[in-house]
Amino acid sequence: MNNVCGIELNSFFRLFVAFILGSVIGLERERKNRSAGLRTHILVCVGSALIMLVSIYIYEIYKGQAVVDPSRIAAGVVTGIGFLGAGTIIRGGQDIRGLTTAASVWVSSAIGLAVGCGYLSAAIAATIITFITLALLKWVEHRLQKE
Repeated sequence: MNNVCGIELNSFFRLFVAFILGSVIGLERERKNRSAGLRTHILVCVGSALIMLVSIYIYEIYKGQAVVDPSRIAAGVVTGIGFLGAGTIIRGGQDIRGLTTAASVWVSSAIGLAVGCGYLSAAIAATIITFITLALLKWVEHRLQKE
């Protein structure tokens, strides 16, 4: 990894990519005035990327000295994000709101994990698919419900 002024450029690049990809999803949620918007999605995506970077870093430090499994930290992120997403779900009588927002927070976390481990092509593809799902498929749902 390139080291300039004490900053590993690869890590910085990955965190910046997580910021951009989290922004794409967050802007769409913000545009629809959802409880988890731009900042939430950015923080979840960047935080997940950072946790994955730390997990890989710990693995590199201790490989050969101890049994270290970087995927265990990622599994903890998935569990923790489930609790965060649960906070966006509101039940009022027969209606349940916030499931899509909870899912978008969860997928932002997964995108961040992918970016953190360097799987940028999957992270970008997931961001595009998520954006299309959030921005365009609501229209399809409404059309189907009218039939």
